Amino acid sequence: MRTQFTLELVALANDLTLMSRVAHDATERVTQAVAGADLATTYEVFALDEQLQKMFAACESRTMVLLALQAPVARDLRHVVTAIQVAGELSRIGRRTETAGQYVYRAHPGMVAPAPVIDELVSMGTLASTSVARVGASVASGSFVADDGADAAAMDALCKQLRTVLTDSGVRAEAAIDMALLGSQFQRCVDHAARIARLIRFLDTGIPPESGSLPD
Repeated sequence: MRTQFTLELVALANDLTLMSRVAHDATERVTQAVAGADLATTYEVFALDEQLQKMFAACESRTMVLLALQAPVARDLRHVVTAIQVAGELSRIGRRTETAGQYVYRAHPGMVAPAPVIDELVSMGTLASTSVARVGASVASGSFVADDGADAAAMDALCKQLRTVLTDSGVRAEAAIDMALLGSQFQRCVDHAARIARLIRFLDTGIPPESGSLPD
Protein backbone atom coordinates (compact mmCIF):
# COMPACT_ATOMS: atom_id res chain seq x y z
CA MET A 1 0.00 0.00 0.00
CA ARG A 2 2.82 2.40 0.87
CA THR A 3 4.61 1.68 -2.42
CA GLN A 4 1.42 2.33 -4.35
CA PHE A 5 0.89 5.61 -2.51
CA THR A 6 4.45 6.71 -3.32
CA LEU A 7 3.92 5.87 -6.99
CA GLU A 8 0.71 7.89 -7.00
CA LEU A 9 2.51 10.89 -5.52
CA VAL A 10 5.19 10.64 -8.21
CA ALA A 11 2.51 10.46 -10.90
CA LEU A 12 0.79 13.49 -9.39
CA ALA A 13 4.06 15.43 -9.38
CA ASN A 14 4.62 14.52 -13.02
CA ASP A 15 1.11 15.71 -13.89
CA LEU A 16 1.78 19.07 -12.23
CA THR A 17 5.06 19.45 -14.08
CA LEU A 18 3.30 18.85 -17.38
CA MET A 19 0.52 21.27 -16.43
CA SER A 20 3.16 23.90 -15.66
CA ARG A 21 4.65 23.49 -19.12
CA VAL A 22 1.25 23.77 -20.77
CA ALA A 23 0.45 26.90 -18.73
CA HIS A 24 3.73 28.46 -19.82
CA ASP A 25 3.03 27.57 -23.45
CA ALA A 26 -0.40 29.20 -23.14
CA THR A 27 0.98 32.48 -21.76
CA GLU A 28 3.69 32.51 -24.40
CA ARG A 29 1.27 31.79 -27.26
CA VAL A 30 -1.31 34.37 -26.20
CA THR A 31 1.40 37.02 -26.05
CA GLN A 32 2.38 36.12 -29.59
CA ALA A 33 -1.26 36.28 -30.64
CA VAL A 34 -1.66 39.76 -29.17
CA ALA A 35 1.57 40.95 -30.81
CA GLY A 36 0.67 39.71 -34.27
CA ALA A 37 -3.15 39.55 -34.35
CA ASP A 38 -2.53 35.87 -35.06
CA LEU A 39 -5.77 33.91 -35.20
CA ALA A 40 -4.09 30.51 -35.63
CA THR A 41 -2.04 31.09 -32.48
CA THR A 42 -5.19 32.22 -30.69
CA TYR A 43 -6.81 28.88 -31.50
CA GLU A 44 -3.74 27.18 -30.03
CA VAL A 45 -4.31 29.15 -26.83
CA PHE A 46 -7.91 27.93 -26.66
CA ALA A 47 -6.74 24.34 -27.16
CA LEU A 48 -4.08 24.68 -24.47
CA ASP A 49 -6.65 26.01 -22.00
CA GLU A 50 -8.94 23.08 -22.79
CA GLN A 51 -6.02 20.71 -22.19
CA LEU A 52 -5.26 22.38 -18.86
CA GLN A 53 -8.87 22.05 -17.69
CA LYS A 54 -8.87 18.34 -18.53
CA MET A 55 -5.56 17.86 -16.74
CA PHE A 56 -6.88 19.73 -13.70
CA ALA A 57 -9.94 17.45 -13.59
CA ALA A 58 -7.66 14.40 -13.74
CA CYS A 59 -5.45 15.77 -10.93
CA GLU A 60 -8.51 16.54 -8.86
CA SER A 61 -9.79 12.98 -9.28
CA ARG A 62 -6.39 11.51 -8.42
CA THR A 63 -6.09 13.55 -5.22
CA MET A 64 -9.64 12.71 -4.13
CA VAL A 65 -8.86 9.00 -4.50
CA LEU A 66 -5.63 9.41 -2.53
CA LEU A 67 -7.41 11.23 0.28
CA ALA A 68 -10.25 8.74 0.40
CA LEU A 69 -8.28 5.49 0.14
CA GLN A 70 -4.90 6.31 1.66
CA ALA A 71 -5.86 8.77 4.44
CA PRO A 72 -2.43 10.45 4.36
CA VAL A 73 -1.13 12.40 7.36
CA ALA A 74 1.68 14.88 8.09
CA ARG A 75 3.95 15.61 5.09
CA ASP A 76 2.10 13.14 2.84
CA LEU A 77 -1.14 15.02 3.43
CA ARG A 78 0.67 18.28 2.74
CA HIS A 79 1.82 16.85 -0.61
CA VAL A 80 -1.70 15.94 -1.67
CA VAL A 81 -3.36 19.15 -0.48
CA THR A 82 -0.66 21.32 -2.06
CA ALA A 83 -0.87 19.41 -5.34
CA ILE A 84 -4.57 20.07 -5.85
CA GLN A 85 -4.14 23.76 -5.01
CA VAL A 86 -1.22 24.13 -7.44
CA ALA A 87 -3.26 22.38 -10.13
CA GLY A 88 -6.11 24.80 -9.46
CA GLU A 89 -3.85 27.84 -9.88
CA LEU A 90 -2.44 26.42 -13.13
CA SER A 91 -5.96 25.85 -14.45
CA ARG A 92 -6.77 29.47 -13.64
CA ILE A 93 -3.75 30.62 -15.65
CA GLY A 94 -5.25 28.69 -18.55
CA ARG A 95 -8.55 30.53 -18.08
CA ARG A 96 -6.73 33.87 -18.04
CA THR A 97 -4.99 33.11 -21.32
CA GLU A 98 -8.26 31.93 -22.88
CA THR A 99 -9.93 35.20 -21.87
CA ALA A 100 -7.02 37.19 -23.32
CA GLY A 101 -7.29 35.19 -26.51
CA GLN A 102 -10.95 36.12 -26.83
CA TYR A 103 -9.97 39.78 -27.21
CA VAL A 104 -7.65 38.85 -30.09
CA TYR A 105 -10.34 36.69 -31.66
CA ARG A 106 -12.95 39.46 -31.55
CA ALA A 107 -10.57 42.07 -32.97
CA HIS A 108 -9.36 39.90 -35.87
CA PRO A 109 -8.32 40.66 -38.59
CA GLY A 110 -7.33 43.95 -36.95
CA MET A 111 -4.95 44.41 -34.04
CA VAL A 112 -6.47 44.30 -30.59
CA ALA A 113 -5.06 47.77 -29.83
CA PRO A 114 -3.05 50.58 -31.49
CA ALA A 115 0.74 50.23 -31.67
CA PRO A 116 1.74 52.05 -28.45
CA VAL A 117 -0.78 50.04 -26.42
CA ILE A 118 0.22 46.76 -28.10
CA ASP A 119 3.82 47.32 -26.99
CA GLU A 120 2.71 47.61 -23.37
CA LEU A 121 0.43 44.57 -23.58
CA VAL A 122 3.21 42.47 -25.13
CA SER A 123 5.57 43.54 -22.33
CA MET A 124 2.96 42.43 -19.79
CA GLY A 125 2.45 39.12 -21.57
CA THR A 126 6.19 38.49 -21.76
CA LEU A 127 6.54 39.12 -18.03
CA ALA A 128 3.63 36.77 -17.31
CA SER A 129 5.20 34.06 -19.45
CA THR A 130 8.56 34.46 -17.71
CA SER A 131 6.92 34.34 -14.28
CA VAL A 132 4.96 31.18 -15.10
CA ALA A 133 8.08 29.52 -16.51
CA ARG A 134 10.03 30.35 -13.35
CA VAL A 135 7.43 28.93 -11.01
CA GLY A 136 7.08 25.91 -13.30
CA ALA A 137 10.72 25.09 -12.58
CA SER A 138 9.88 25.11 -8.86
CA VAL A 139 6.94 22.80 -9.45
CA ALA A 140 9.16 20.40 -11.38
CA SER A 141 11.86 20.34 -8.70
CA GLY A 142 9.52 20.58 -5.72
CA SER A 143 11.92 23.11 -4.21
CA PHE A 144 10.94 26.58 -3.10
CA VAL A 145 12.71 29.49 -4.75
CA ALA A 146 12.42 32.69 -2.72
CA ASP A 147 9.95 35.14 -4.28
CA ASP A 148 11.20 38.69 -3.74
CA GLY A 149 8.11 40.17 -5.34
CA ALA A 150 10.09 41.46 -8.32
CA ASP A 151 7.62 40.13 -10.90
CA ALA A 152 4.64 41.62 -9.08
CA ALA A 153 6.38 44.97 -8.75
CA ALA A 154 7.37 44.94 -12.41
CA MET A 155 3.82 44.09 -13.42
CA ASP A 156 2.43 46.90 -11.29
CA ALA A 157 4.78 49.31 -13.09
CA LEU A 158 3.64 47.99 -16.47
CA CYS A 159 -0.01 48.40 -15.47
CA LYS A 160 0.65 52.05 -14.63
CA GLN A 161 2.41 52.51 -17.96
CA LEU A 162 -0.54 50.92 -19.75
CA ARG A 163 -2.97 53.33 -18.09
CA THR A 164 -0.77 56.28 -19.07
CA VAL A 165 -0.50 55.11 -22.69
CA LEU A 166 -4.26 54.53 -22.88
CA THR A 167 -4.88 58.06 -21.64
CA ASP A 168 -2.33 59.64 -23.97
CA SER A 169 -3.36 57.64 -27.05
CA GLY A 170 -6.87 59.07 -27.11
CA VAL A 171 -8.51 55.64 -27.34
CA ARG A 172 -12.27 55.87 -26.77
CA ALA A 173 -13.39 54.88 -23.30
CA GLU A 174 -15.08 51.58 -24.17
CA ALA A 175 -12.05 50.33 -26.12
CA ALA A 176 -9.69 51.53 -23.38
CA ILE A 177 -11.60 49.50 -20.80
CA ASP A 178 -11.27 46.36 -22.95
CA MET A 179 -7.53 46.93 -23.35
CA ALA A 180 -7.11 47.47 -19.62
CA LEU A 181 -9.04 44.27 -18.93
CA LEU A 182 -6.83 42.41 -21.40
CA GLY A 183 -3.78 43.67 -19.53
CA SER A 184 -5.31 42.55 -16.25
CA GLN A 185 -5.35 38.95 -17.51
CA PHE A 186 -1.56 39.04 -17.73
CA GLN A 187 -1.37 40.64 -14.30
CA ARG A 188 -3.48 37.85 -12.83
CA CYS A 189 -1.22 35.22 -14.40
CA VAL A 190 1.65 36.70 -12.38
CA ASP A 191 -0.55 36.68 -9.26
CA HIS A 192 -1.38 32.99 -9.78
CA ALA A 193 2.33 32.21 -10.28
CA ALA A 194 3.13 33.97 -7.00
CA ARG A 195 0.45 31.93 -5.26
CA ILE A 196 2.00 28.72 -6.64
CA ALA A 197 5.40 29.83 -5.30
CA ARG A 198 3.89 30.22 -1.83
CA LEU A 199 2.32 26.77 -2.10
CA ILE A 200 5.69 25.25 -2.99
CA ARG A 201 7.13 27.01 0.07
CA PHE A 202 4.38 25.39 2.15
CA LEU A 203 5.32 21.99 0.74
CA ASP A 204 9.00 22.64 1.38
CA THR A 205 8.85 24.25 4.82
CA GLY A 206 5.36 23.84 6.27
CA ILE A 207 4.89 27.61 6.35
CA PRO A 208 1.23 28.12 5.35
CA PRO A 209 0.54 30.21 2.25
CA GLU A 210 -1.79 33.17 2.54
CA SER A 211 -5.33 31.92 2.89
CA GLY A 212 -7.74 31.99 -0.01
CA SER A 213 -7.20 32.07 -3.73
CA LEU A 214 -7.61 34.53 -6.54
CA PRO A 215 -11.09 34.90 -8.02
CA ASP A 216 -11.84 33.25 -11.34
